[in-house]
Amino acid sequence: MSRIAYVNGQYVRHADAAVHVEDRGYQFADGVYEVCEIWKGKIVDMPRHLDRLNRSLSELRIDWPMARSAVEFVLRQVIRRNRVRDGLVYIQVTRGVSRRDHYFPPEDVAPSIVVTARATSPDAARKQAEQGISVFSYPENRWPRVDIKTIALLPNVLAKQNAKEQGGKEAWYLDADGFVTEGGSTNAWIVTKEGVLVTRPAESGILRGITRAVVLDLVQKEGLTFEERPFTLEEAFGAKEAFVTAASTLVMPVTRVDDKIIGNGHPGSVATRLRDLFHTATDLKAV
Repeated sequence: MSRIAYVNGQYVRHADAAVHVEDRGYQFADGVYEVCEIWKGKIVDMPRHLDRLNRSLSELRIDWPMARSAVEFVLRQVIRRNRVRDGLVYIQVTRGVSRRDHYFPPEDVAPSIVVTARATSPDAARKQAEQGISVFSYPENRWPRVDIKTIALLPNVLAKQNAKEQGGKEAWYLDADGFVTEGGSTNAWIVTKEGVLVTRPAESGILRGITRAVVLDLVQKEGLTFEERPFTLEEAFGAKEAFVTAASTLVMPVTRVDDKIIGNGHPGSVATRLRDLFHTATDLKAV
């Protein structure tokens, strides 16, 4: 079956999907995006993701390309037309198509919207979680407004490629003071030897992850001890466990950071438990 994409009002074959050469997303990375998990035929935490999309659009002064209810309809349609039961649905909104100019285009230029969906393998993800992943540290090189989920991801690409070339799956950014900020496409967590979960506060310097928020709900529900504070790479090396969170990975155990084995080198019980419970704490919307 051919994959289907939604591009500015039309459902088209994925192979034929295209935007104009002067779309500001292509010219300036002038846009934002969101990714929702699709789990057993349901969209996971769509309200929270669209709330964050609204915030990103507002911060960049980009209008919604259509009513929020219409966006929800399109998301469902793209998932249905691609017959995705387990996977991801991606939405990107840019400032629109206009003559290349650093200034904002005229007010009558409509934002552009693209929605795609693809299947992923729950079995492959489960096997990876049973083994854990390696992450590699990387100097923070992004603009300060990483709280906005923009499509300007070149620094993330470089950080993640660096990790891949060393046999890793993810990068952990280090700020100027030597503290871990977040991953290239995930939020970063550790569990101390005393069993305390630690992750950096989301007020600034990191993206306020939706999966992160769900995990925080679970942590409180399970009565786990938790601290929202920065942690250093050295603290991570000595941690009992480490893991990352994102819609694309859920709760993914980390078993190595740089050249250091974390804990006993196997996924920890806290990360495994949170992963197993994850969908009990999410908002599930039928497709």
